[in-house]
Amino acid sequence: MGLFSKKSAAPQTQSQDEIDLAAEQKVTFRAVFLGVVASVGGFMFGYVSGQISGFFDMADFGRRFGNYEDANGWVFSAYRQGAIVALLPAGALLGSLVAGRIADTLGRRIAISASALFSCIGTIIEIASTTHWAQFAVGRLITGVGIGALSVVVPMYQSESAPAILRGILVSCYQLFITLGIWTAEMINYGTHDLSNSASWRIPNGISFLWALVLGGGILFLPESPRYAYRVGREDEARNTIARLAGLEPSARSVNMQIDEIRMKLEEEKAGADTKWYEIFGPALLRRTLIGIILQSGQQLTGANFFFYYGTTIFKATGLSNSYVTQIILGSVNAGCTVAGLWVVKNVGRRKALIGGALWMTMCFLVYSFVGHFVLDPLNPASTPQAGNVLIVFSCFFIVAFATTWGPLVWAVVAELYPARYRAPAMALATASNWLWNFLMSLFTRPITDSIGYFYGLVFAGCCLALAAFVWLFVIESKDRTLEEIETMYNQKVSPRHSSHWHADVPSGPRDAEEKPEVHSGSATTSSHGEV
Repeated sequence: MGLFSKKSAAPQTQSQDEIDLAAEQKVTFRAVFLGVVASVGGFMFGYVSGQISGFFDMADFGRRFGNYEDANGWVFSAYRQGAIVALLPAGALLGSLVAGRIADTLGRRIAISASALFSCIGTIIEIASTTHWAQFAVGRLITGVGIGALSVVVPMYQSESAPAILRGILVSCYQLFITLGIWTAEMINYGTHDLSNSASWRIPNGISFLWALVLGGGILFLPESPRYAYRVGREDEARNTIARLAGLEPSARSVNMQIDEIRMKLEEEKAGADTKWYEIFGPALLRRTLIGIILQSGQQLTGANFFFYYGTTIFKATGLSNSYVTQIILGSVNAGCTVAGLWVVKNVGRRKALIGGALWMTMCFLVYSFVGHFVLDPLNPASTPQAGNVLIVFSCFFIVAFATTWGPLVWAVVAELYPARYRAPAMALATASNWLWNFLMSLFTRPITDSIGYFYGLVFAGCCLALAAFVWLFVIESKDRTLEEIETMYNQKVSPRHSSHWHADVPSGPRDAEEKPEVHSGSATTSSHGEV
């Protein structure tokens, strides 16, 4: 974390200590493997989200669960389609709200395993559905409970376990695996959609069992979160886990410092009164609670799932002969650019990436809305192929922006926001807000687009513009910082616009940390313009 002032020798030395401590940590196979296995929870989320769009255009699925119209054959009404899509995020909303308590009670690993296996119950109900669409929808509701719990506990586990130099990338792998799940579902849908029987949709559904078993079993071979282990009295386990994941000896300076920081934060918590979940709305944490809620809500309000949930329906309306191919194109762009997004997470500040991505998405939705409304022929889309091509191209441009910024970064930023004792309920609430907006958009998108058409994109354009302003005003720069440093920055009320210039004071050893706990308070380096 570079030096931003040349006015003081002391801050230069402290900043160099920070650099040495970061350099001491290594990129290890254990840490990467932990991040990848846990991220299968994101793959499950993406897979069940990506498959449903293609189901609505499958002949057998329509015959079993749709309505027959003389003019159009088997179709889905706006509200039936909305209900089937929306009950997954509705279940996920419930799962995310209880996930924090489960994670604090059972531990992060067991909570992940139980949530993954619980989702299999919903998959069984879906596959067993024959002619009642409500049964299929209830199955998605139950699957959603497990998926929602995973969306809280997986980023929590990754952020608490990963070394600081890898934390942003590993937490963002959750979003990468979401995109890979979406892409995989679209490819499998493409391979089965021409089948004339129920195998067209039951095969993609049944494959969901594989991902749940991989995560539910694989996570049990990984270590418990060191911060959770320390909080329940297993200090040696926490120390050894931190050391192994960073490729260090348990007595290494970096390991000692992290244990000291965890211990000091825990002692501060124990010195205060017993904590209650509703204290996240108190004056000390309300700001951070609202930041997490708005960022997670904003990830949905960018409009990304507008394409992934209803993409097959959307692009069929533009006159394309095979909307499955277009979905695969969008899914491939999404997955490929999320890989590039990991580079952004590691090398570009959180603030710059989020602001730039939001402005880019605003431009894409403006073009999408005006071309779709004023240029595309709604009665005969094939007569305006250029307009259809523009819609596809700017849909891809939008996904490039989302996949490299708001897709991966929101999970990383929110996972870093909260103090340890409030992390579970605060992350649960923030993630629940994501699922709430996911549910609302899933339920009402079809009725809204039937009413105002492509002007629906202007709603998302306005949201993206507002989100860019919000990040500029309220979100601090947390790249390459430990969770304890980020906690100190919020306690000191570091200005978001100058937060990249802040650095923590580093103690010389455990003894100094015990005698002078104030050395962890940090300081803001004065910039060349005298700003703090």
